[in-house]
Amino acid sequence: MRFVLMIEAQQGLSYGEQVALAKRAEANGFEGFFRSDHYASFPGPAGHPTTDAWTVIAGLARDTDRIGLGVLVSPVTFRHPGSFAKVVTTADEMSGGRVEVGVGAGWNDLEHAELGLRFPPIKERADLMEEQLQILHGLWGEPDGWTFEGPSATITGSKFYPKPVQVPGRPVMASGLVRPRIIMGGGGSPRSLRLAARWADEFNTSSLGPDGIRDVYARLDEACLAIGRDPATMARSAMIGTLIGRTADEVRARETLLLEAFGEDAGSGDEWLDERRDRWIIGTPDEARAMVGRLAAAGADLVMLQDFLPRDLDMVDLMGEALVGQL
Repeated sequence: MRFVLMIEAQQGLSYGEQVALAKRAEANGFEGFFRSDHYASFPGPAGHPTTDAWTVIAGLARDTDRIGLGVLVSPVTFRHPGSFAKVVTTADEMSGGRVEVGVGAGWNDLEHAELGLRFPPIKERADLMEEQLQILHGLWGEPDGWTFEGPSATITGSKFYPKPVQVPGRPVMASGLVRPRIIMGGGGSPRSLRLAARWADEFNTSSLGPDGIRDVYARLDEACLAIGRDPATMARSAMIGTLIGRTADEVRARETLLLEAFGEDAGSGDEWLDERRDRWIIGTPDEARAMVGRLAAAGADLVMLQDFLPRDLDMVDLMGEALVGQL
């Protein structure tokens, strides 16, 4: 099993704190370090500082050495697809080709309203996301002079340089050029699966237990087969809330901190945790490894360990010790 550390940076994390987390993940052998792309502060009380995801990724590109870097996911409503392609390839060049791209339709209307960003209905957002996927593939892989006309963007005679960093192991396009891996995710709506089958390299499930993950992956296989794609060419990852401790007492202490971090969002506390125990990684190292085994049996080949206690660097060390390279 492969592991990525995933943080919700809108929990008030400074750039310095994110550097410390990325370096700790790198030292512990994690394959990648991913962060969310949100401008509103949550969970818990509003008003904490938030940072721009891709600005942070560009900084981490210079402040780390080996670890993969990515954002899960960037809402199409935040950035025009042409400028987004430029931002990604700039960070990619800065990292030496370590960047991956998570693409999504966006969901949090509050953070759009607070910054004056347009938040159309989901059908239009999904249309914009499909257009963005086409544009990313086109700007990165089509020859000079590529032209495109979509519902919101028209591209005429493109000359897009620099291209993504040409390093081994990346997806190869018809032009022979390579590009960053593209990740899509969600609960497995029919359209998201169709778009992933056509444009993505990885599908990420979120907030689902092993049974839900197995169902989504089965329907993803069907979507791939429907367009003649080998399902084995689609990577499958699962973003899973993670809280572990070396002992039961340490687990309980961290559960208390987690409930404090979520504040009123956690409701009655124990009931909130109990509702998540069958789909999160919660417990001692043995319990954590048992859950990872269930996720692997459901078809996941990479787990994004979603860390809601990001200032607890000792827990990052324990994740590395207990999970990375152990399964």
